[in-house]
Amino acid sequence: MKRVYSSEDSMMAGHIKSILEAEGIPCLLKNQILSSAIGELPPHECWPETWVSNDQDYERATKIVTSVLSPAQHSSSPWHCDCGEEIEGQFTACWQCGHQRPDD
Repeated sequence: MKRVYSSEDSMMAGHIKSILEAEGIPCLLKNQILSSAIGELPPHECWPETWVSNDQDYERATKIVTSVLSPAQHSSSPWHCDCGEEIEGQFTACWQCGHQRPDD
């Protein structure tokens, strides 16, 4: 087993676990209730952690985690849909017709 993610936010550790499991990577959470030990142990040692069960999944899992945590790649400039609507840059689909934003 290898650790692929650690955060003070237990919901985020669970979210990462769910994403990895959806990709077919078996994993588990550790330190879910260790927060009561903060003060006796360094805080970062008590954070919830996501671990992959199989070492051979580690590299793929770290790439997925990096991708999930990286900021969105789309620009914030407006784009025009084929139906003629101008869509604000943060949206990936047209509100009028539902078409997806074209690749930049």
